[in-house]
Amino acid sequence: MLPENITAIVARNDRWTGSAASEPHEAGWAREAVFFVRALKAPTGPQPVVRVEMSPDGMHWVAEGSEAPMPARKDEIVALRVRHFGGWLRIAADFDGPAQSTVLVTLHLKA
Repeated sequence: MLPENITAIVARNDRWTGSAASEPHEAGWAREAVFFVRALKAPTGPQPVVRVEMSPDGMHWVAEGSEAPMPARKDEIVALRVRHFGGWLRIAADFDGPAQSTVLVTLHLKA
């Protein structure tokens, strides 16, 4: 039997500034998850660290522990691998001042 897989686009052409987060995705059925974050345009200002957050209900969030620097150039991609998470996943970042990034975020889940 082939493993069950799904790819979800959780942010598309979104301009992230200030406190930003992807759409939450219910992922409790999955064994593992990988987030890919791609800068669709050249980011401006210092780029923060992006973190994975998990939730039991899709409304209240806690940092899962996985982090990576946001992409610093157009078309650069970063990946965050996650295992042992709750029912819901998203990623989030806190940008300082006028810093911003336009992102495409995909979530790849495997049972």
